[in-house]
Amino acid sequence: MNLVIVESPTKAKTIGKFLGPDFKVLSSFGHIRDLPKSELGIDTENDFTPKYVIPPKARKAIKALKIEAKKADSIILATDEDREGEAIAWHIAKVLDLDEEKKNQRIVFHEITKTAIEESLKNPRDLNMNLVNAQQTRRILDRIVGYKLSPFLWKKVARGLSAGRVQSVTVLLVVEREKEIQKFVPQEYWDITALLTKKTESLQFEAVLNKKAGKNIGKMDIKDEKEADEIIKDLEKAEYAVTDIEKKEVNRNPLPPFTTSTLQQEAWKKLRFPAKFTMGVAQGLYEKGFITYHRTDSLNLSESALFEAKDFINSQYGKEYWPGSVRKFKTKSKGAQEAHEAIRPTSPNRAPDSIAKDLEKDKQMDAQIKLYDLIWRRFIASQMSQAIFNSTTCDIDAKNYSFRTNGQTLKFDGFLKVYPIKFEEKEIPPLEKGEILNLIELSPNQHFTQPPARYTEASLIKALEENGIGRPSTYAPIISTVQERNYIEKNDQKRFQPTEIGTVVINLLLEHFPQIVDIKFTAKMEEDFDTIAAGGYDLILVLEKFYGPFAKNLKEKYEEVSKKDIAEEKTDKICPKCGSPLIIKLGRFGKFYACSGFPKCEYTESLAEKDLGVACPKCKEGKIVEKRTRKAKIFYGCNRYPKCDQAYWDKPINKNCPKCSSLLVETKSKKIKCSNKECDYSEEK
Repeated sequence: MNLVIVESPTKAKTIGKFLGPDFKVLSSFGHIRDLPKSELGIDTENDFTPKYVIPPKARKAIKALKIEAKKADSIILATDEDREGEAIAWHIAKVLDLDEEKKNQRIVFHEITKTAIEESLKNPRDLNMNLVNAQQTRRILDRIVGYKLSPFLWKKVARGLSAGRVQSVTVLLVVEREKEIQKFVPQEYWDITALLTKKTESLQFEAVLNKKAGKNIGKMDIKDEKEADEIIKDLEKAEYAVTDIEKKEVNRNPLPPFTTSTLQQEAWKKLRFPAKFTMGVAQGLYEKGFITYHRTDSLNLSESALFEAKDFINSQYGKEYWPGSVRKFKTKSKGAQEAHEAIRPTSPNRAPDSIAKDLEKDKQMDAQIKLYDLIWRRFIASQMSQAIFNSTTCDIDAKNYSFRTNGQTLKFDGFLKVYPIKFEEKEIPPLEKGEILNLIELSPNQHFTQPPARYTEASLIKALEENGIGRPSTYAPIISTVQERNYIEKNDQKRFQPTEIGTVVINLLLEHFPQIVDIKFTAKMEEDFDTIAAGGYDLILVLEKFYGPFAKNLKEKYEEVSKKDIAEEKTDKICPKCGSPLIIKLGRFGKFYACSGFPKCEYTESLAEKDLGVACPKCKEGKIVEKRTRKAKIFYGCNRYPKCDQAYWDKPINKNCPKCSSLLVETKSKKIKCSNKECDYSEEK
């Protein structure tokens, strides 16, 4: 009997379908060894030796694996192909005490299909210790930063805080963006638009002023209304004549298939799936054999997949939708694992509308269908013909000014037939050089420059990738972790803002531990991990280079930094319990009043709550104010609590429902609805 060990029960079930009676497939249920939670678990004095322990939840799986391993003629480790999967395989080998006598083999594959599994069994290899060491180095480094720096934050800021190597840099990006927004000063600028028609037609079209006396007029060149009015006045009684026409075809190429990063970005834009949710759904699709491995930064595609796509496109859409040769893409991501493949369907012939019957019914089924549809369409489109647009550019002169208008219409949809993307079709009438046009209206338009946008899930992941922070498998847990720690939060527009405590922690790290939040340093560490994975660096040298200066600086900062300077403010309020002065303290979930006599006196009090100007409908005496849960989640309740327990998750407004007279509330999506769950009244804001 051959024992195949994977990390997931779903994966085990799928692989089991492809193997005969000589094989038994079992799952380790994820990691079976890890660093201890209660201590650092790293011997920094002896080559950073990790102390691995078996978590209680893994004991049952290990017992079952050991029983079957004793019966097996050979043991095949078939965990995922990335560093994490290699490390899991190594831990399994260690726990089961596997050696050459047991014919221990390692197999890897990009997709869970019969062909891929059979091919991998023909080409087993040894465990790749370079990949294991790269994973261990990341884990050890992250443990050192987390377990050494977090207690410093507890002592100098507030208990319950934690620091992470890549997490802190992620929060820094959000904090720095918020600082840019706060400092931003809008600048006024104007443009001038001419609304025109042909002499013989009624079709109106716009042209924008772009030149004066042959010189280009830039976006910011018309600074105020006075300048705009002067131009309008100067153009009085002007004749508008077509001076130049350029017609051409514009080709638009399809986008490449998905990598982990682009899948997470597009799933947020099109489906509003958070990165963590996207990866969970993709994991299910991969383990059930529908898509290739979903943790990848490569754009490679297998030859068999390319030619399957060619046959599918020709048969389903026609030869004009096939570009004449396969499309291959080269990744721009630094350090990408080129041996991997992009994310694609395991079979192009398995169209999205056909997979529902093959999916096991569970709570993620609808999400899996939507995500598979996105992945399938992106891959098929990547192998289709270009979209072709007819483009017309027209220059129109009036006195010594020049206006420009652009027209664009779709000639051939190409890949857009499968993967629609936003584009604007703008029709202008057929014009001829020298033709005189009618002016309908000349409009000055005021604008203001806008601050940089706050990050969304998609744009934050893009920033992490562009800055070399983390790797495909880490983006989702990074963003999830910093939200759980209350360092950043999503506002009503689903964009990230730093919390008060997040800003304080980052400012502290910038001042005292700049290396930890240095983007270039963090990216360099990722490069070091890649070099270890390729066999170029020794993990101990990388860890020593980091740990020495870090430990020395940390020791100095314990003496130098005072909590009073960071997390405490004096007030003139007196503690009602013991008479000592009250101070404002900074806690994990924001500021609050606390007695300066702590720990002898443990009195605390919330800061002034935001009054919504809405009377409490329950007690008639109190007011509805903004409150926060212990985990900083905003809700709204009566200020007379605990005497009155009226509370809402949605924001009450000073208006009653016309249907049942209950209070109306505003949802996070900016809709107005009745607070009475039994009433269905709603309205647009």
